[in-house]
Amino acid sequence: MDLATTAKPHDRLAEALKGDMEAVNAMIRARMASEHAPRIPEVTAHLVEAGGKRLRPMLTLAAARMCGYDGPYHVHLAATVEFIHTATLLHDDVVDDSKQRRGRPTANLLWDNTSSVLVGDYLFARSFQLMVETGSLRVLDILANASATIAEGEVLQLTAARNIATTEDTYLRVVRGKTAALFAAATEAGGVIAGASEARVTALRAYGDALGISFQIVDDLLDYRGTSATGKSVGDDFREGKLTLPVIRALAKADTEEREFWARCIGRGRVEAGDLDRAQDILDRHGALESTRRTALDWAERAKLALRALPDHELREMLEDLADYVVERIS
Repeated sequence: MDLATTAKPHDRLAEALKGDMEAVNAMIRARMASEHAPRIPEVTAHLVEAGGKRLRPMLTLAAARMCGYDGPYHVHLAATVEFIHTATLLHDDVVDDSKQRRGRPTANLLWDNTSSVLVGDYLFARSFQLMVETGSLRVLDILANASATIAEGEVLQLTAARNIATTEDTYLRVVRGKTAALFAAATEAGGVIAGASEARVTALRAYGDALGISFQIVDDLLDYRGTSATGKSVGDDFREGKLTLPVIRALAKADTEEREFWARCIGRGRVEAGDLDRAQDILDRHGALESTRRTALDWAERAKLALRALPDHELREMLEDLADYVVERIS
């Protein structure tokens, strides 16, 4: 069978961008080095080399290449995006007291919380150095804004956790902050460094935003209907008291007894045996899982629609396929 038709979209994207990604990985290894604090490369390597898909840096490279860029700075920006992502993961694992990521022990478990926070800070600093080297103030503005938005989204999620009055608008702000902001900045920065027209830069940003929102909604949905086949464990968000879209929609239709159930489990964190099964039953009964699935599919379609403003290109087709792939687990 032809690899081009059987490989997953992100694998085809990685193959198409192979030379660029090798340059990005070399830059990441060089810039995560520290002459005076060997723990920095140790902690960073543990996460950076843990087998992640490198999706965000590939979005930057693809956006730049699609817009005809042939200079060196898309590599700097792709490395920047990966450093920002890695820094946020290090900080998130401390905030969430996580023990595993990508099937491996987290850095905060292997070392300690202090090391994870400080190494995350170091990577943020490195990312800003890389941005400055491009000489583009606009790119610096885009990625600096994204970094602030990510932090804002995480704090908003923290304050919204266990609050059963959380609205869909608040949920969307959290998702835009903690996930979509970096997707959008990754694609937008690639267009800007390539000198693309404003219409194309806007389209690239819209694509990244919609892709990131769809990506996160799928993840939140699979917390209630995932299986070993989807690679997502079930019930983590429920036990952590996160107000995700399925629960928000079920709460909007809840009777008094159901509302008390959600208040006990999510609001007060008192989860008992059998509660996850009951939560899934309530979500099913009110159509919350199905409506959430349709919303994720809608955002994936928005992502594909945004790409129509971009020139015909094999990378554009791969990005369209990527939007479909993000929702494949729930289709």
